[in-house]
Amino acid sequence: MRHITQDGIDLIKRFEGFSSSVYICPAGYPTIGYGHLVRDYESFEEISQEQAEALLRTDVESAERAVLRLIKVPLTDGQFDALVSFTYNLGSGALQCSTLRRKVNRQAHGEVPAQLMRWVWAGGRKLNGLVKRRYCESSVYGTL
Repeated sequence: MRHITQDGIDLIKRFEGFSSSVYICPAGYPTIGYGHLVRDYESFEEISQEQAEALLRTDVESAERAVLRLIKVPLTDGQFDALVSFTYNLGSGALQCSTLRRKVNRQAHGEVPAQLMRWVWAGGRKLNGLVKRRYCESSVYGTL
């Protein structure tokens, strides 16, 4: 199975940010570490950055599998990293039903930034952090 590069992991870490304790993310979910969604059965007091990165690497596998399943064309490392970051942030359902996926599968790579920039809303608000993240994903994808 193909995996995200360290640059891709660093991109996710940069935008997820680190929290040693549980907090509520802008979309309203309990989260810890680098964007790990806390499940009902999980109990965390505090975690280290090393523990958070281990959780991230486990969590990102789901996003990697989704990209591999949904994207039918060859991808560069940067393209794969950008799509895994997007999918990690929004979930595989967002990629599956998106025009972004259709554009990538048609190899309309020049249209990818505009499609990424459609996904900058959380909790009914346009978030500056998501605008920056999508811009960086576009850059990593190789279209800027």
